[in-house]
Amino acid sequence: MAEIHTQCLEREEEFTPSYRWQHWIRALSIVVLVATGFYIAVPFITPAPNPEPTGALQSYFRAFHLFFGFLLIAVVIFKSYIFLFVKDSTGERKSLADLFSPSVWAKQIGYYLFITRHPKLRGTYNPVQFAAYIGFYLMIFGIILTGLMLYVQVYHDGLAGALYAPMMKLTAMMGGLAVVREVHHILTWGIILFVTVHIYMATFNAIYGKDGSMDAIFSGLKWHSKH
Repeated sequence: MAEIHTQCLEREEEFTPSYRWQHWIRALSIVVLVATGFYIAVPFITPAPNPEPTGALQSYFRAFHLFFGFLLIAVVIFKSYIFLFVKDSTGERKSLADLFSPSVWAKQIGYYLFITRHPKLRGTYNPVQFAAYIGFYLMIFGIILTGLMLYVQVYHDGLAGALYAPMMKLTAMMGGLAVVREVHHILTWGIILFVTVHIYMATFNAIYGKDGSMDAIFSGLKWHSKH
């Protein structure tokens, strides 16, 4: 029976190497940024006192936070470019059509509730996924923007110097630095919530759907019906 089932399926490329690389770099960046960000906000480790200049733990955490912050910015710009302009992302762009289809929404929600079969999709993502990704990227763009506002408060040369004037105007428009910090913190928790649900739903689809959807982010390949 398993052999007959396998013969009815074929493996097709779901995610390109560039997509998979930016996904895992972005994931690593988020993990490091969350960990270092919480430490910067509330230092929970105190280095042992000593006469040598080796106790600058806050500085090390800030350095890692800045490095992975700019790495995240680079990856988000790259992902935005391939989504908008690269031919290999056509499947992702086609997902926009299902986002405005009430029938696909109803069938997808029914599928998650074990009521209906999975709907036939025109793109890579179902409407629930696509709506979640839109919310995720809005939070990412928001946390990048507020991060840059905080960045120019400490550093004033080079890129920080070029961004200082517009970031200060945005800081004033938001109501001051305290508000910027609070929004940055709230967006962090929003991203943590998204990542938690994202991992759960990816696992759910891989186990319940039996189409290799979890494997696809590693190998790029996913199972599809031949008919």
